[in-house]
Amino acid sequence: MKWIRSTLAAATVAGLLTLLALPAAPAADAKSFAEDLGAAPVGDVQKTDVLQVPFIFWGGDVATFLANGGLETGKDSTFGGMGLKLKLTKGDDFLGQVKDYLAGKTPFLRGTMSQLGQAAEVLDKDPRTQPVVFLQLTWSMGDHLVAREGLKTLNDLKGKKIALQQYGPHVGFLDDELQSAGLKWSDVTVVWTPDVTGPKGPAEAFRADKTIDACFVVTPDMADLTGGLKAVGTGADKTVKGAHVLDSTQYKNHSIVDVYACRKDWFDKNRETAEKFAAGYLKACEDLVDLKDNHDSKTRDADKEKKYSALLKLSQDVWGKDVLPGLDDVHGLIKDATFVGLPGNYKFFTDKEDVIGFQGRMKAAGAMAVNVGSAKAPATMLDAGLDFDKIKTLGSLKLAVKAEAAELGNVDLSTLDVDKDAIFSFTVEFDVDSTKVDTQKYAKEFQKAVDEASKYGHAVFAVRGHVDPTKTLVDFVKAGMAKGILQRTGEAGNYKYFLVKEGKAIDLADTKDVLRVINSADFSGADQDPKATVAAAQTLSDDRAKAFREAVIQFAKAKNLRLDESQFKSQGVGIAEPIIGKPKNDEDASKNRRVEFRILKVSPEVVKKKDFTDI
Repeated sequence: MKWIRSTLAAATVAGLLTLLALPAAPAADAKSFAEDLGAAPVGDVQKTDVLQVPFIFWGGDVATFLANGGLETGKDSTFGGMGLKLKLTKGDDFLGQVKDYLAGKTPFLRGTMSQLGQAAEVLDKDPRTQPVVFLQLTWSMGDHLVAREGLKTLNDLKGKKIALQQYGPHVGFLDDELQSAGLKWSDVTVVWTPDVTGPKGPAEAFRADKTIDACFVVTPDMADLTGGLKAVGTGADKTVKGAHVLDSTQYKNHSIVDVYACRKDWFDKNRETAEKFAAGYLKACEDLVDLKDNHDSKTRDADKEKKYSALLKLSQDVWGKDVLPGLDDVHGLIKDATFVGLPGNYKFFTDKEDVIGFQGRMKAAGAMAVNVGSAKAPATMLDAGLDFDKIKTLGSLKLAVKAEAAELGNVDLSTLDVDKDAIFSFTVEFDVDSTKVDTQKYAKEFQKAVDEASKYGHAVFAVRGHVDPTKTLVDFVKAGMAKGILQRTGEAGNYKYFLVKEGKAIDLADTKDVLRVINSADFSGADQDPKATVAAAQTLSDDRAKAFREAVIQFAKAKNLRLDESQFKSQGVGIAEPIIGKPKNDEDASKNRRVEFRILKVSPEVVKKKDFTDI
C-alpha cells in the first residue's frame, strides 16, 4: 500500500536543483517569493455564479470532493444543499495559485500555514488580497525526515546537507526541526528541489548524491528509501543502505497544518459564503471519517462501503492512476491525514497562547519565511473569527464545538529504547544533591518542553533524572581497597586500579563496569558500602525526575498552556549514564547532575483516537 502527502508543485521552481546555504539572513543570491513569482497584477475578484476553488494532492482534500460531489458541485451534495456552486481546480503549483488569487480568478488559497507564510509578504502588499484564514482541514501524519546512517537524532543535523522542495510543505517542517534542535538555517545546507516527489524530488536527489545527509519526503518515498517507518534500508530493492526515519509527522503530528484562506475584500462581502464552505467541509469530514472507519472495520456496513469505494474511485480519477494505481493507495492517502473537524478548528483558532494554534503557527511561518529568504519581514494573516456554534448549526454537525484532546495510551517507558527511539534531547543541570526546581531559573526550559510536547502529539517525553557518580566512585575505591577487592598503583592524579579476583584492570570512567563490580562484590563491613551509595543515587535521580516533571506540568497550568500530562514519563537513571564518567572537578560533575528530556518515537497505534479529538 502507498499513501502520499504532496503538493507536487511541478512548475514551482522549474529547473532548480542547485545547492543553497540558508543563513539566518538570506544569502545575497537567494530569490524571494516575490522574485520567483514575477509579474502578478492584482485585480478584483471576478463576478461569477461559480466560484473557482483550488485543491491539492492530499488526503484532506478528499473531504472537499465529498462535500462538492465531484469537481463540479452536485445538486445532492453537501455544498449544493447549501446553495454553493463551486468548480474545484488543481492547485499543486503554489506560485500559480497565488497568481490566480491576486488576479481575482479565485478568492481562495489552499496550502499549509508555512506556504502561506512564505507568500504573505506579497499578499499583504494590497489590502484587498490580505489572506483571511477561515478553515483548518488536517494535521499531517505522512511526511518524513529520512537520514543516512550517521545521523541518530535531530541534534546531529548541524553542518549537514538536506534536500527538500522549494515552497512545499516541508519548508515549515524543517524550520520546526531546527527549532527543536536549537539550530538555525545557517547551521545546515539546503538542496532545493522543484518537486516534492518523483525524478526531481528530494528522494531521488538523496539517492543520487551521497553527500546529501538527509531529505524530507512523502510516505511512498520514505518506504522506498528505508523499507518502512521503523525499518533501516539494506541497499536491497529500492532502499538506500543505512537510510532511516529520523523524524516524522507520525510523531511530530502538529507541525504541518493544512488550511483554506480567502481574500479579505471577498470575505468582507461574502462572509456567509465562507461560513457555508467551512460548515460543508466539516460535515463532509464527519462523513468521510465514518466511511473510512467503516472500511477499516472487520464488520463493514455494505452501503457505507459502496459510498466509500465510489469516493476512492473519484479521487483516483482526479489525481490519476499513475500516482494512485489502486484504491488502497487513495485510502492510505486519507489515513495520512488527521481530520480535526469542528473541535479542532475551535481549538486552533481560539487558543491564542498555544504554539500549535493559529497565532503560534502564523508567527512561526512568518519568522521562517524571513530566515529562509522568502520574505524581508514577517507578514500577517487574519483570523476569520468564525462563530463555531453557528458553524455547528449550519452544517448540522454531530461533534461538539469543544472536545478533550486525545491522550497517549499507557506507554511503559521500559518498553522503549531511549537511544534508538530518541528523536532529540536537551538537558538542564541541578545543584549538588538537589531536587528543588526553580521555576524562574528554568522558565526557558519549561517553555521549550511545553512547546515541543504540543508539536509532538504522538511522542513520549522521557524526563530522566541523572546523578553525578563522584561520591559513588570515592566510596567504591575506599571500600574496595579495604575489602581487598581493589588494588591501587601510581601517584595521586594518575592512579590505576586492579580487580584482584578477576585479575584485570578497571577504568573508573567505565561506569557500566564499575556498577557491575559494585552489584556483584561483597562490601559488608566497609565504612561506606557503595551499594548503599548507588541506591541513594537512584532515589535522588527518581525524585529529581519526578520533581521536574511535576514542575513542568504546573508551569503549563499556571500559564494556561496546552499540555498532555500522559506524554511526560519520569525515570530515574541514577549514576548509570554520566556525561563524564570520572569527573576531575566540579565543572565536570555539574554536567552529570541533570535532568534530560528525550523525545521518543511511539507507535501511532498507541494513540487512542486520531481524528477530531487529536488536537
